[in-house]
Amino acid sequence: MQYDNGGELLVAHLESLGIDTVFGIVSVHNLPLVEAVDRRLRFVPVRHEATAVNAADGYGRARGSIGCALTSTGTGAGNAAGSLIEALSAGTAVLHVTGQVESRYLGSGRGFIHETKDQLGMLDAVSAYAATVTSARDAGRVLREASAAALATPGGPASVEWPIDLQYAAQEDAGQAAPLRAAPSPDPDELTAAQALLGEARRPLIWAGGGACHARPELAALLEATGAGLLSSNSGRGSVPEDHPLVIGNFATTPAARALLADADVLVTIGTHFRSNETADYRLKLPDAHIQIDADAAALGRVHPARHALHAEAAAVLPTLTGAAARADTDWTARVTAVRDEVRAALHDDIGPQAALCDALAAALPRGAVVARDVTIPSSSWGHRLLPIHDPRANVFPRGGGIGQGLGMGIGAALARPDEPTVVIAGDGGLAVHFGELLTLAQERPRLTLVVFNDGGYGVLRNMQDKYGERRSGVDLFTPDFGPLAAACALPYARIAAPEEAAPVLETALASDGPTLVEVDLTALGPMKNPFTPPVKIPTA
Repeated sequence: MQYDNGGELLVAHLESLGIDTVFGIVSVHNLPLVEAVDRRLRFVPVRHEATAVNAADGYGRARGSIGCALTSTGTGAGNAAGSLIEALSAGTAVLHVTGQVESRYLGSGRGFIHETKDQLGMLDAVSAYAATVTSARDAGRVLREASAAALATPGGPASVEWPIDLQYAAQEDAGQAAPLRAAPSPDPDELTAAQALLGEARRPLIWAGGGACHARPELAALLEATGAGLLSSNSGRGSVPEDHPLVIGNFATTPAARALLADADVLVTIGTHFRSNETADYRLKLPDAHIQIDADAAALGRVHPARHALHAEAAAVLPTLTGAAARADTDWTARVTAVRDEVRAALHDDIGPQAALCDALAAALPRGAVVARDVTIPSSSWGHRLLPIHDPRANVFPRGGGIGQGLGMGIGAALARPDEPTVVIAGDGGLAVHFGELLTLAQERPRLTLVVFNDGGYGVLRNMQDKYGERRSGVDLFTPDFGPLAAACALPYARIAAPEEAAPVLETALASDGPTLVEVDLTALGPMKNPFTPPVKIPTA
């Protein structure tokens, strides 16, 4: 195939991936790419390169596919690095195409505008794949290899740096396909032993991580066949809809779930990393009879010992296990459903007046609508657990724990699914990291409700310092008046200051066909029963 320039080649590649919206910032070192995208697709000019990657990430998660971000070289590519780390941590598919100086000056160190030392090395450190386009004949191959790497298991962002002279050049693309990775295959003896163990179990539990989201029908079949309880990591939420009576959810560290784990005679874990914040800093005890399924061989036995480690895609191996599994004792299944109700009721009570917001969102959101959650107390306490998720594509949040990324992810998700409302849960501190993206909201007008929980600073760290220290440091911040701020950005605004205001305000915002900024005044609303602190070790405590 022949293309007039690299931009036309890039657009053809993006269309082959089903991508219709691209996020980025225009530059002298990516102009041919941006202009071609803007002619044939939708180009969204975000206000920071980090947001370009976050938005592309959210777009891909909401569609269950891949997103694309365009940045400039040097500082622009460096600005994207933190968001690439998030996508790498989450294993989400992002194609990041960044500019580069003219190929004849590449690596010369002479201070060419936008030049930086070893940009490829930086990108390689924060990406699952990184490569340089070296000629007008290999750009298509590099783009296909990058996209294949991003979409593979365990996946992650793929970065391509493209010298500007080679972007302007006419392209010749031979069209060769990227090599396919062979699917992993479990050890036959381990699989047979796992089948036997499940055939004898009468008190089974299942733990679904992000890898289970690619095996939803197979997981549901195992759950129905066994009557087991389903725990999940945050990333595994929605792999089975959370209104299913056997779904306990992201509550593994609660006393009732710990007691279930202690009494279970087998635990099947699927595609989970056992992150520190979901295992009480690795202090959570799992049953010795542990069957671990993961497509990433390095994950097997890395955190918890596995009696039977199955290196496999979950969708391929779960039917074999289901066929051999026995039905749980009826009193065990009844206990699972009781624990499900108990942990939810306890958390609902514990969050005090914020329960009204959780209830209002659950009632007003269409089933499967995206709930993007930045790092903030409402997300960490009830957004990640109590607010129901019925589809893993709706479960958008920074898995690496970086603050300030939620709005960008929400913008990407909202533009990926324009026919339904998207909610972003953010704190005032996290939102301040990327205030400029309020202008992106105003310009692009997605159907997005931004719910800002305003407590005048970094509430999580403030609670930690109040609990364990004698003074506060760096946590109390100046907060803007959100009403005039929204007005300056041409955004509709509403305020929630009492529990009874939550339902009508959120119903109206979610019914809108454009963006709305909703401020939750936490001082007026009142405190939770118990201040939230994260599950991290404090040596002086």
